[in-house]
Amino acid sequence: MKFFILLYGISIGVLTTLLLPEKTKEESIEAGAEIYQDFCVQCHLPNGMGVSGVFPPLQNSDFLRNNIDLSIAGLKYGLSGKIIVNEEEYNGVMANQGLENEEIADVMNYILNTWGNSYSGQITTEQVELISEKNLLPK
Repeated sequence: MKFFILLYGISIGVLTTLLLPEKTKEESIEAGAEIYQDFCVQCHLPNGMGVSGVFPPLQNSDFLRNNIDLSIAGLKYGLSGKIIVNEEEYNGVMANQGLENEEIADVMNYILNTWGNSYSGQITTEQVELISEKNLLPK
């Protein structure tokens, strides 16, 4: 019986993935704006400027542009330790926000395409799923 329940669950997951197409980039950015307001704005502020020395900026962030996978990992698992953003050192903790992979993809698409940031690609749920904590987070 457990086998059939497991098989049923897997079948539903596969069918859902096949039948529900990935969002367009524009749809993802729109969803990401709402997620940003709910989870990120308190620290990184409405304009993405952050707080100097405390919360790094997302606006025109060299760290974000050059470390997309690490930024995804930070959202997925949390991030602590020293990072350099726009030549300024930050040494704090960003807690895991408990976001689902799709929400992480959406908020990444939002911040990568807002406040003068421009990213030609699209972060996908599948890309977020492939991010591993042990391979990306600094020690």
